[in-house]
Amino acid sequence: MDDAAATATADWNELASRVLAGHALTRDESLAVLQSPDESLLELLAASYRVRRQHFGNQVQLYYLKNAKSGLCPEDCGYCSQSVISDAPIERYSIANERTLLEGARKAKESNARTYCIVASGRGPSDREVNHVASVARKIKEELGLHLCACLGLLKPHQAQILAEAGIDRINHNLNTSRRHYPEICTTHTYDDRLDTLRVAHEAGMELCCGMIVGMGETADDIVDMVDELRQLNAKSVPVNFLHAIDGTPLEKKEDLDPRYCLKVLCLLRLGLPTTEIRIAGGREVNLRSMQAMGLYPANSMFVSDYLTTAGQTPEEDFAIVSDLGFEVVIGGHEAHEVPAGVS
Repeated sequence: MDDAAATATADWNELASRVLAGHALTRDESLAVLQSPDESLLELLAASYRVRRQHFGNQVQLYYLKNAKSGLCPEDCGYCSQSVISDAPIERYSIANERTLLEGARKAKESNARTYCIVASGRGPSDREVNHVASVARKIKEELGLHLCACLGLLKPHQAQILAEAGIDRINHNLNTSRRHYPEICTTHTYDDRLDTLRVAHEAGMELCCGMIVGMGETADDIVDMVDELRQLNAKSVPVNFLHAIDGTPLEKKEDLDPRYCLKVLCLLRLGLPTTEIRIAGGREVNLRSMQAMGLYPANSMFVSDYLTTAGQTPEEDFAIVSDLGFEVVIGGHEAHEVPAGVS
């Protein structure tokens, strides 16, 4: 090991030790993680894994996502194939019926997912849609006992209360990017609109799932701002999406990411939010590519199977990643489950 590598190893290990002792990353430390040389990436991953192992062991939580309503959205989010300004050739349909949502929940159970995510496009749900999701949520809880997350857009206080009373455990509403960069990505609603939905979800008693999309032209400072905001929000789960540039969207030509930078982002989130569930989400297959498994050294969660309008890997391929690492899948609560035989 040369002098520079030895110094990097000592520095990242020392930072991990301070994080484990309760230290909150400074802005300079956060930027140093993102701007670190590729030569120190393995040392950075090892330090991040120390923090992950302390709080989550080698367990991996799997999420299964159901696109319950596709397209038909009046918002102009530049990354999204479902937005009003997108020409992407996607399916468009109104809110899925009870049978379809229950079938999705059963597939989530079969895929060893602990959490089932019901996602609907649009600025925000109608009261009819909220009552429909609430009715299905009660049946899923009764039949399958899954942890439930809903992502329905901007929520009113009474809608959040209905969802909470029906058994929705968590609301997902991503910040996506920093306050400074937000007007470059969306103009039909504001950053503060998103914060308001997170506030009403929290006041209704639901956990917050809130994350980001990396690769939309943001700076390292923007990413650090997002991590700081997520810390203040006390988000319980942070999905980290890496832009999958979809043809027909304004960001269709945006391909700025490489796997090494993606891993540095995940390390920053682990060191910056040491006790928070960090989930590798959309775009991991496209951007992490052959280095996907390494993402689970800092992160402790991932989606299994498909996303909203893009395909993911098969569940068997996802199980193989977990098995090859020697990690375990969390089924519910704190119990772990060995990866099914024949996929390692």
